[in-house]
Amino acid sequence: MKDQHRSDNSAPPEQGGALLNGQPRPADGRASSVPPQNAEGAPAAPQKSPAASLQGGTAPALSYTGAGEVWRAVLFGACLGLAVIVPGVSGAAVALLFGLYEKLLYALGNIFRRFKACALFLLPIAAGAVVGLAVGFFAVRRLLELCPFAVSALFAGLMAGAYPAEVRPLAGEKRTAPRILLFIIGLALPLALGCAGIFGGAQADIASRAWYVWPLFLLLGFAVALTQVVPGLSATALLLALGCFQPLLSSVSLTYWRQDPSVFGVYACLGVGFIAGLIACSRGISRLFERRRAPAFFCIAGLALSQIACMFCNPELFAVYQSWAQGAPFAADLWSGVLLFIAAAVCSRLLSKKSARP
Repeated sequence: MKDQHRSDNSAPPEQGGALLNGQPRPADGRASSVPPQNAEGAPAAPQKSPAASLQGGTAPALSYTGAGEVWRAVLFGACLGLAVIVPGVSGAAVALLFGLYEKLLYALGNIFRRFKACALFLLPIAAGAVVGLAVGFFAVRRLLELCPFAVSALFAGLMAGAYPAEVRPLAGEKRTAPRILLFIIGLALPLALGCAGIFGGAQADIASRAWYVWPLFLLLGFAVALTQVVPGLSATALLLALGCFQPLLSSVSLTYWRQDPSVFGVYACLGVGFIAGLIACSRGISRLFERRRAPAFFCIAGLALSQIACMFCNPELFAVYQSWAQGAPFAADLWSGVLLFIAAAVCSRLLSKKSARP
């Protein structure tokens, strides 16, 4: 008789009575092959472990869900365009700031496999990049001539405010000796590039039309593309280190084009190398994330931190420091730079927190 009396809260067992993920377990004790379901009877979303943030292999969603996201992508593209002009700014670090780094890598690396989805994602970014490049060339360059330290401090503040979000994927990861070495390598590489630009000094001759020059410009375009997908590397810093920045900048004028129209061949080689580099490097880094995501992020953490220091360690600012040492007035530029750095860091931190929200 006791066996017939059960608590009102107990449910009769089904097929052995045990439950697995809210579903009946078969009587033979084996795990059910039926996927877990939610309250509506639909398959439940798989639960991710805390370590899943550094596990690759999932294609990101490339579609924009509203006009706000589209305009945000345009703004991101504009910042990418500015990154080509402002010394020390890394385009990939800007992508991390906006929370679009991995989506950008995937879209560039898979443009031929998923052309429509990737092209629609990249279109507003490309439009913004054209605007940012034009604004950077005509306006930001002028500001850099008037108050170089303040403008550099503004961009450095943006990078500093985003840094905690950039290293967030490393939370809970083991600090092994190889990973710390990767961090140190990432920290040293941009600084070495900046120092090479400061003490290199020699300017390249883009007017040379020797046969071996054209492949070199293809390789230069490829290298510039690499700086746009690796955080911490700056296209301007690379061009300054190789002595190509000022010659290329000086060539963008109607007078120069009339005198030497063959310079458009240089632009074409740079463009072809840049596009090929974007696609190849993006695909390679995406595969690296799939296989060695945590070590890659340790290197990125060093690159991103070095990026902030490189904003103040480049040939153009080194010339400013020399003028200050020789007695040039600097108080207005210095203190405005400090205030802009703080304001930009706060705004960047708020933006990165908003981007991290689901």
